Amino acid sequence: MSIVLRYRGREVDASGVTFIRELIAEHPNKSRWALSKTLCEAWDWRQENGVLKDMVCRGLMLALHRSGAIELPAVRQRPRNPLADRRRPAPVSVDRTPTCVPLGALRPLEFRSVRRTADEDVVDGLIEEHHYLGYTQPVGEQLKYLVLAQGRPVACFAWSSAPRHLGPRDRFIGWSREARKRNIRFLAYNTRFLVLPWVTVPHLASHLLGHMARRLSRDWEALYGHPIHYLESFVDPERFQGTCYRAANWRFLGQTTGRGKDDHTNRQNRSLKEVLGLPVTRRFRELLGAVR
Repeated sequence: MSIVLRYRGREVDASGVTFIRELIAEHPNKSRWALSKTLCEAWDWRQENGVLKDMVCRGLMLALHRSGAIELPAVRQRPRNPLADRRRPAPVSVDRTPTCVPLGALRPLEFRSVRRTADEDVVDGLIEEHHYLGYTQPVGEQLKYLVLAQGRPVACFAWSSAPRHLGPRDRFIGWSREARKRNIRFLAYNTRFLVLPWVTVPHLASHLLGHMARRLSRDWEALYGHPIHYLESFVDPERFQGTCYRAANWRFLGQTTGRGKDDHTNRQNRSLKEVLGLPVTRRFRELLGAVR
């Protein structure tokens, strides 16, 4: 049977559309929000932690409604969108004394996981103020780190769920579409890496990346219940050469298409980025379901 809609990894054919129409007819008094939860329960559509994918389901139903395949009830209320209305992180007060020393003189370094702690605002504020891309709310599962030397911040990291489709990475891993959908959660994306501008320490950046590669999987599993087998990031070649990543054994895999994750035009609409990757276990292909 032909596919009517593909949305966030879910395919809906004609029988699926009929099922949704009948569900709406059976619950004439339910809101769009309630219908999405009911549909998720009927499909048993859940995240890895068991939580219903009702927000994704709402998007799917809205796409079907806009295409004319189904008729949703009228909107009852328009709640505030916390992502769209999110305030920019405020500047933070930290010791900004210029630091120019050998790496050995900076140790010991403290890597503080700040997700869901008071120090998360410190990381967000420093990234907003000093990273050339500013702060953007990470997507999906995420961890953030504040790196300190003798109690003073020297660097920040932000990690999040990996992009669903990334050609150079997918070819490098060698997994099928089904394996990617099943195992994408075992990848982490380095969304931000910032060595603070008043810190000038040779080899610090690659040292920090190496330490992160050794501990991130353990921290991720403690919070989300599963490990990480592979790390990835993008580098803008018009600004950077990715030297610290390469020094930390990250591998150049190719370039992005410059079209973004939701492109429907097949035309470049942003600058090309270099794709860098780092397996954090030797058996990464086997664990990620690569085709042999």
